Amino acid sequence: MAAPEGQWVLMATGRSPTNIAVIKYWGKRDEALILPVNDSISVTLDPGHLSATTTVAVSPSFPSDRMWLNGKEISLSGGRFQSCLREIRKRACEFEDEKKGIKIKKEDWEKLHVHIASYNNFPTAAGLASSAAGFACLVFTLGKLMNVKEDYGELSSIARQGSGSACRSLYGGFVKWCMGKKDDGSDSLAVQLADETHWNDLVIIIAVVSSKQKETSSTSGMRDTVETSPLLQYRAQTVVPSRVLKMEEAIKNQDFESFAKLTCADSNQFHAVCLDTSPPIFYMNDTSHRIISLVEKWNQSEGTPQVAYTFDAGPNAVLIARNRKTAAVLLQKLLYYFPPQDKDLSSYLVGDKSILGDAGLHSIEDVEVLSAPPEMKIQDQKFKGDVSYFICSRLGTGPKVVADENQALIDSVTGLPKGV
Repeated sequence: MAAPEGQWVLMATGRSPTNIAVIKYWGKRDEALILPVNDSISVTLDPGHLSATTTVAVSPSFPSDRMWLNGKEISLSGGRFQSCLREIRKRACEFEDEKKGIKIKKEDWEKLHVHIASYNNFPTAAGLASSAAGFACLVFTLGKLMNVKEDYGELSSIARQGSGSACRSLYGGFVKWCMGKKDDGSDSLAVQLADETHWNDLVIIIAVVSSKQKETSSTSGMRDTVETSPLLQYRAQTVVPSRVLKMEEAIKNQDFESFAKLTCADSNQFHAVCLDTSPPIFYMNDTSHRIISLVEKWNQSEGTPQVAYTFDAGPNAVLIARNRKTAAVLLQKLLYYFPPQDKDLSSYLVGDKSILGDAGLHSIEDVEVLSAPPEMKIQDQKFKGDVSYFICSRLGTGPKVVADENQALIDSVTGLPKGV
């Protein structure tokens, strides 16, 4: 290692999107390697709206590996972090920066400690796949820092060992996590089915019903389901294989009717499997059920699906509208039933705020004069305060390097998170 010993800090920053499964992953056949009981398919969301940003720094002056998540230091002793660090270090290649006088040989990476700072621009552990974005970003950024040459498929297999769904956040657009057959998990990785430009009519609106950390974590919930639910075995062996094939076709042909029916059915079956677990797991709440009812009744009244809904392990609704015009109508319906608690409309919808203009909603007064959706029987009920806020998004790209050093989360002189 050239340059005065301990005088340098080498950094890389990356941004990774989150993803939402439309064919769900629930249940592992191998806990240690995080190998799933079935294939799954997801949509990657625009990283401008939902993403993890991670800066990784390395220096001979660091005495140990350390990590900070959203400004708080967390332990790196967990097996999942260690797996990702070990696998990336194993694949690290020689690196040289002549300007800074830094030269790192392949074998040096094993001796160098890392500092990691990560920030999610959305709630952590609330059922919005924060761990997927986080581990995908960690693996991607470590790979960039350590000059790893492996392709994204190989990197996805490493990210999977941090958080199963993370493997799907290594790509944009529509992504399939192939469960694989091998015991060592080497064939359990993500493949891109279509990029984000393939079907860019789709608009995604997320109702953040709760940003609180969930009561039953995905990890323990899955373990209980695998051990106690007979429905899970039927789902994994009989239902999902044919559903995956149909979903791949629907995506390829931009067949929204099939896409919506499959997405809703799979979300409902996932939550049925949670109820079939002993003791039962409840991720959805009354607000989640009201949103399902709103979408189902509207789809029925139109005679063809306008919107698909899907819920991960939490009460937050992910609603996928067939196009922007439909998304604007959906937003009107949602804001009729779930108006903001205060008068501030601009902080009640984050992400792509221009959808408010498309829906003719420029002020709180516009929300107050909205007509009741005609398909709903009980029209005068409103549920103010039941939704924390909405996010409007679209399909997005996979991870990207953040080249602007001002956006790095770690100070290049101290090697510690900025502001610490």
